[in-house]
Amino acid sequence: MKDLNGRVAVVTGAGSGIGLAMANHFANEGMKLVLADVDAAALARAHDNLRASGATGIACRTDVSVESDVKALADAAYAQYGAVHVVCNNAGVATPALRTLAWETRLSDWDWIHKVNFMGVLYGVREFVPRMLAGGDEGHIVNTASVAGLISGGNPYFVSKHAVACFTEGLYKDLKELGAKVSASVLCPGLIRTSIVDAERNRPAEFGPATDIGALPANIRKMSENFRAALDAGFDPSVVAAAVVSGIQQDRFYIVPAQQHLLDVIALRMHDILEQRNPTLLPQPSLMPATATQGPRAS
Repeated sequence: MKDLNGRVAVVTGAGSGIGLAMANHFANEGMKLVLADVDAAALARAHDNLRASGATGIACRTDVSVESDVKALADAAYAQYGAVHVVCNNAGVATPALRTLAWETRLSDWDWIHKVNFMGVLYGVREFVPRMLAGGDEGHIVNTASVAGLISGGNPYFVSKHAVACFTEGLYKDLKELGAKVSASVLCPGLIRTSIVDAERNRPAEFGPATDIGALPANIRKMSENFRAALDAGFDPSVVAAAVVSGIQQDRFYIVPAQQHLLDVIALRMHDILEQRNPTLLPQPSLMPATATQGPRAS
């Protein structure tokens, strides 16, 4: 889908970070917007700012972990515009303690992260794809995974992002085999300047209390601090948004705006698999350099 002007884009997690950057880039392409976020205040600010800049769109407060919320989002989009052409299932969460051992991670963390990061994507596909196919127009689904979905880790965030990557590849193949005008991409960003590690500000009470950082082991606290610093030194979200627009226009499945050292880790894991050798162990700092401010390689 090369021409985005006048088309309709739905973006979840649009109140900040990558979602907001994608909304801005879509607006610059002349698209009409349907913005969704669980944070009503952030969503309202994003909507107001986009409208002030001349963009056309609506905002729908949405908790993607709730199926009925995602259905309401799709209903609102179609009621407003009659069609949807791009859906970015982008909303995602993490805890500050990304590297907690699998058997020590609270089950409530597994539940919450899985519900948002994977089930939110699944709900989005189930609600939008049938309607897009029925409409008969060109369309594109972008599901946000992460570089974490292409490497490995025994914690809820990594596992949820692997699920998104696997699911989206299956979706892409299904759509191509049907000869559909709708296609799909998986977005796997690297270290990006977002507030993902502060996602627990919107954690529903049903999934238990937020992480008590002070109660974590010293090594986990240090890893959390390092990860936050690496994000602060990472790519601006606009780099990711530009890659998404290009990926949609080129019908590119893998969209991986990531630092070179992370691309190298992905390649190493793939070689481990192909050569049937045990996973290569990497020191934790190798994933999070002190600086990462340059953009990704052109693609």
